[in-house]
Amino acid sequence: CWLKVSSHPDTRTGELMGEFGRLYEQQYAVALFNKMRFDIEGGGGPQNQLLHRKVPLKNKSIFSGALFQYLEENKKWRNRFLFIPDSYNINYYENKQAHDRGLHPKGTINCAGYRVLTSMEEYLELLNTIGSSPFLKCATQFPLILWHPYACHYYFCVVTEKEQQKWNAVFQDCVRHTNNGLPEECKVQTPTFTDAVRLYRQAHGHYGTWEMMCGTPPQILANLVMETLLPEMRDLITPKLKGKMHEKQRNWMLISDAVYGLVQSQTQAQYEAVVQSCEAGRPPLETTIRTDMDQIITSKEHVTSKIRTLVLPKAEKLLKVSIQPYISSILDALMEPTSRGFFEVRDLFFRELVDMSKNLLNDGNKEKLGEHMEKISMLAFHPVKMQSCYEKVETLSLEGLQQRFDVSSPSVFVQRAQILMREQMDDAVYTFEQLLHQSLEGKEQEDFCKTIQRCQDRVVKKFDYDSSTVRKKFFREALLQIFIPYMLKQLTPSCSAELPRFQELIFEDFSRFILVENISEEVVLHTVMKDIMMAVKEAAVQRRHNLYRDSIVLTNSDPNLHLLGENPPIDWAEEYGEGLEELDGENTGDPEVQKRRRMKQVVSMIHIEGNASVLPNESCLEVPAVDNIPEEETEVRSDTSLSQKSEKQVPNGTKEDVNKNAVDDKPPTNRSILKEEESTTERSLQGTESMSAIDCAIQEIEKAVQEVEHEVRTQKTAESSSSKEETAAEEVKPISNCEEGARLNPADTNKDTTSSTEKPSDSPVREMEAVTPSDQQENHITASTQDSHTENSIAPSQHDDRGFQSPTNEAAEEEHQAGKEECNDSETGEDAGKGESAHMDHQ
Repeated sequence: CWLKVSSHPDTRTGELMGEFGRLYEQQYAVALFNKMRFDIEGGGGPQNQLLHRKVPLKNKSIFSGALFQYLEENKKWRNRFLFIPDSYNINYYENKQAHDRGLHPKGTINCAGYRVLTSMEEYLELLNTIGSSPFLKCATQFPLILWHPYACHYYFCVVTEKEQQKWNAVFQDCVRHTNNGLPEECKVQTPTFTDAVRLYRQAHGHYGTWEMMCGTPPQILANLVMETLLPEMRDLITPKLKGKMHEKQRNWMLISDAVYGLVQSQTQAQYEAVVQSCEAGRPPLETTIRTDMDQIITSKEHVTSKIRTLVLPKAEKLLKVSIQPYISSILDALMEPTSRGFFEVRDLFFRELVDMSKNLLNDGNKEKLGEHMEKISMLAFHPVKMQSCYEKVETLSLEGLQQRFDVSSPSVFVQRAQILMREQMDDAVYTFEQLLHQSLEGKEQEDFCKTIQRCQDRVVKKFDYDSSTVRKKFFREALLQIFIPYMLKQLTPSCSAELPRFQELIFEDFSRFILVENISEEVVLHTVMKDIMMAVKEAAVQRRHNLYRDSIVLTNSDPNLHLLGENPPIDWAEEYGEGLEELDGENTGDPEVQKRRRMKQVVSMIHIEGNASVLPNESCLEVPAVDNIPEEETEVRSDTSLSQKSEKQVPNGTKEDVNKNAVDDKPPTNRSILKEEESTTERSLQGTESMSAIDCAIQEIEKAVQEVEHEVRTQKTAESSSSKEETAAEEVKPISNCEEGARLNPADTNKDTTSSTEKPSDSPVREMEAVTPSDQQENHITASTQDSHTENSIAPSQHDDRGFQSPTNEAAEEEHQAGKEECNDSETGEDAGKGESAHMDHQ
């Protein structure tokens, strides 16, 4: 049995690659002819207004951080450090130190074909074991699972929901990027490969979109092999597996992963051999095409006219009955979420530039500009920031139409739209970079905000135009992907038998460039294309989708702009910022290690806040952060609350610094020594500041006198209070904490002002002016030896009991009110900050 299993993948792979190789060679000559004809004749269509970045992620990495991974070998969760380079492959290490030292990763995950899951319920549903108990217990409540229909699964978890959301965005971006593995710039190999795969699947009865058309060509071919091989192996192997249900599942996944890896290695070797063979025969094909281009075109048009007479009547009938009634509804289903996604891209780009302008208003120098532009330059590749854009298009649904038109899943269109959104964002950012850099060149200092605004307006207009063009093209391609396979499936039984006779009309020398099967499909395509173009054109008239009409074409509207696209990439951090100063002193060691250290990361990292529970032996948990865009209000509030905790509110509203109070609690002798060292400076500061503050205090007292009822007191009480003032002014100075005098409730203040009416308001204040800081220090040292009368007068101000005071203590209370004013104005030693806050209170 095992011998049969081991030979089965080789046999299946060999059969598929033999048939695929034949189709690839046929389609290669056709694709080469189409490419050369396009180069000669040109293809119309509007010209893009935005510039395109040639190497988007040069010297950049996407993300790195730590989370917990489930290890199959010991069935335990362990902390792992993940590093994601510009290839979007996930490398995981034992720890961060292993990565920094340049060691090989424990493993690498190519995310093509994977699906990111955030709950065990989703995972069990894909395993067709919904309702059964999971075979592994997640260490936290926030799992992250990478699921693949053929390859092994990866299990991760994090501590908080916020981490889970951010890691999910990063993983989704890895899947999105690696799925898009067919380079569009290859105008021959890519169409050759896609047509060969499509024709192979159609020959086996599989029409319509295919979810596993993702990754590089060898991966796609391996998926094609596994599509038929896996069910056969499951029927053969599953009955032989022993153990409990979860053990059988785990063993089956290990077998499937091993077979998938074997098949992929075989498809890669055989595909490379096919491509190499076709490329070797390319020069003679190009020579024939250049020589006989006109004859080939004439011959193809003649054969097309003959095939059209056969296919067109049947295609038009099918179109009228089964296609036309659904065009508008499917187009609406595509346009709504896609347009919302592109609008969100526009808004995100606009918000980032507005935030940068606001930040430059306060600190508008070139260093800050370089710092902000370094972040904005990678905005399109920041998965967390772009997540809001991607989520808009994920609502796309084709419910009720998938079975009719053999659409396996809308995910094919969702991911394509998301790739286009990212490209449009990067084009807008890159164009803005070039325009801004050109505007700043050779200028010493300028209003950055105005320059940014001018460049922003130009880019947004170009974005709107390109966005309209890209979306209309996407809608046309999506509708063709939905309708053409359905029409071919319906027309093939009646037309395929008659097509071989048209091959006789083609000259043998041109037979490699003209294939009757391709011409038949082109006839069907042109039949439905007219209705699709009309539907998209009508949709462009509706303003809600913000699509430009086809009659609006911008040609050479900014001829000098495209010259900027040839300029080298701009290194904002090095040209305008501080460069690589943070790496000074690290220029020794392995060059590869230094290269990794200097590699800039698109997504920054923050440490976990709060007291979240963590697993044992946790090294570091870091998650991507969004710069310049507040993700949650709690992050901002946490910083504010921390600063507020360092201050405490005294009863009269004056903020008192806790740290300063701690210093004030030192023994008086230490405090006096500190003040003696600063006495010279204090005397120089006292003169002008104390005079203005005292005048303000006098005005406040006089105003309060007019508002409070006057109490009649005897001359004797007034005389005794004035004598106490003189004594206290000479002996009693501000207590260890000058702010204690500010702890008076409104009732206490009223009583103080009442007592001040019985004596000249200037007398106690003027006497306090004569007291120097050195006197304050001396009196402060001897404060513990003051007479009992002074202690009694201080007591009410130290205790915030908010009660009534006796008239005998009011005069002494006023002395400390004046002493508090003097202390606030002197700004001495550790109490300088407190003096300022109390001084502002009096003003």
